[in-house]
Amino acid sequence: MLKNLKNRTIILGSQSPRRKQLLAGLGLTFEVDVRETAEYVDPNLSAAEVVRQIAICKAEAFADKKECLVICADTIVVSDKGEILGKPKDEQEARETLTNLSGQKHVVLTAVAISWEGKMSTFVETTTVYFYELELDEIDHYVTQFSPLDKAGSYEIQEWIGLTAIKKIEGEYNNVVGLPTAKLYQELKKLI
Repeated sequence: MLKNLKNRTIILGSQSPRRKQLLAGLGLTFEVDVRETAEYVDPNLSAAEVVRQIAICKAEAFADKKECLVICADTIVVSDKGEILGKPKDEQEARETLTNLSGQKHVVLTAVAISWEGKMSTFVETTTVYFYELELDEIDHYVTQFSPLDKAGSYEIQEWIGLTAIKKIEGEYNNVVGLPTAKLYQELKKLI
């Protein structure tokens, strides 16, 4: 399978440094290309379908690259109250999000869309994350010392908050980082 992948042009449709690092960790050579897309989805869809539709929309922007293997992804966080938490718009929203996640469990969903030769394959990986209680000064420390604004759910598991506030996870760790590499690799094996 790796030999077959090395003979293909692979495009990662994401600027995320975390996704770049994870995909490189699979030993694949790829280029990064990001295209503007309208990410409107029906608000009546389930969280899994919302994130799947966004990933599909990103991959469809590469319709002119049929000869390439294109990998696009999107990640959302769903609170235990069912609220979809994307990237916060400012530090105040990041504080509110982390306050709501404190002492609770939440679900991280990453949808991956793989397009090649005019075909599309998608999957959604789910990981449940349990947070310890966070004090307000801990939340403020994280928000001011790290960069929560470009992260779904306002946190990055491999930063300070992941080292201090995560009680346990159920599912793939890399899914929380932003790209479920084990599942992606298994899907690529089926497709190639």
